Amino acid sequence: MTPACLFRPGPILLAATGTRMAVTGLLAEAAPPLAAALGLPLASWEAEADGADIGLAALAAPDAYPKACLVCLGWDPGLLPPDGRPWAEALGAWRQPVLLLISAEQLATGVACATTALLQARGVPLAGLIQWGEPWQAQQRRRDGLPWLGGLAGAGVAAGCDLAAALSLRLAHLNSL
Repeated sequence: MTPACLFRPGPILLAATGTRMAVTGLLAEAAPPLAAALGLPLASWEAEADGADIGLAALAAPDAYPKACLVCLGWDPGLLPPDGRPWAEALGAWRQPVLLLISAEQLATGVACATTALLQARGVPLAGLIQWGEPWQAQQRRRDGLPWLGGLAGAGVAAGCDLAAALSLRLAHLNSL
């Protein structure tokens, strides 16, 4: 099932937090099984090193990417790229939907709450949060009040819900705002 991307046809960025090496490592491990679980093609994106606006303009170009696909943002959205505009600010200005990937280890920190607050403050259409790794604790995730879509284990097995259906509902919600 491919999610109906009503909010903004085009790529959905998959973002993670941490050092450049931590972000690229987490995305390299999690993006292929996540794309499969969402029923979306995984597309590559190299323009991000040029700066936020240049990269996002290339991403938004007509016919540059499939109507719905998953694309990895290889930088922490809170970082400043070489052009000096924070990624989160540019993502909000371009109205680029973002999925935030949180590793199970990061749940012991405030990174999920802090990054969600940053993205929301900058007007980024946050498509939701996905936990990478186990254990998925649905009751705990509901209690933190963040827009969790579910979790994905290392083997690519969805934990707790149908991620594609959850993403489709979340995008429809964003479209209604």
